[in-house]
Amino acid sequence: MHCTSPSPARRWDGSLIAHRVHRSLRVTPDGVSRLLRCGQNDRCRDCGNRIEWYHQNRQWTVPLHPRELPAARVPVACRWHVSSGVAYPGGDGSSWCRLPHAVICPAWEAPADSPALTELRRALAVNTRRLINAGAFTPPPATPAAPDGPASQEGASAVCRPARPVVQLLYVRYLAAHPVDEVRCVAQTRRRHRCTNALLSPGAPAGIWKLVPATATRGQLALPAGSMAIYDLSGVPYAEQLRWRAQRCQQHAAAPTAADLAVADWEPFDPLRHHEHIRTRLPTRARPSGSTGRAHGAAGW
Repeated sequence: MHCTSPSPARRWDGSLIAHRVHRSLRVTPDGVSRLLRCGQNDRCRDCGNRIEWYHQNRQWTVPLHPRELPAARVPVACRWHVSSGVAYPGGDGSSWCRLPHAVICPAWEAPADSPALTELRRALAVNTRRLINAGAFTPPPATPAAPDGPASQEGASAVCRPARPVVQLLYVRYLAAHPVDEVRCVAQTRRRHRCTNALLSPGAPAGIWKLVPATATRGQLALPAGSMAIYDLSGVPYAEQLRWRAQRCQQHAAAPTAADLAVADWEPFDPLRHHEHIRTRLPTRARPSGSTGRAHGAAGW
């Protein structure tokens, strides 16, 4: 009598057992809790489609398309791969690769060297239209460019409020993902949802808006644009600057054991890469045409 037990790799009827490949993850060194260096699910603020944020290094994060694509369909310059929860530009030698969302985002102009991705870009554009029609997504308003001279129409008003302001804290300038008063806490609540509190609260010390040379704080040369508007937090206490850098509200800053549910939105500011976000005047609540006044204060609007 011989043993008839099936192989461990097969079921009792002889069919193959599909084993799930475990992803190798690492705890982020910048996190204060259990946030892992893996793809953080999010939605693109410009088109509403799903993206995954991955760490490229200790400071930079990159949004990738949530699915892998055949490497033969993706241009060589657009291929990325993920290893141990960290994203790297270029392929890893396999027949599959990851793709940056910016290449196929329907809210941006299509690159000229990616005709093979037109179908995927069109599918994302259709999904964006469905989200807008269902009321699940509202496209951000276009930020008007700052006029060079006084307005030609009398009585007109323009709102100057940067959608992605430059914030200076801990002597480093960062590009925020949202307006200053809309930056949300990244901590996890007791119901396992992201905290809805804003960092800028009425009882907390706030920064001021000021005009500074259009350069970063790492020894880079200033741009020909001259000055730019930043939200300066250098005058607030050091503990408050740490709270802003960790992107936590006052309640969760006092509870360091709370887990982070999302990656902090701060992106190190580079005047060459982020030149389209440079604003040459201070934000105001409503600026009449031809007005030259400047607004100061805690929030700047």
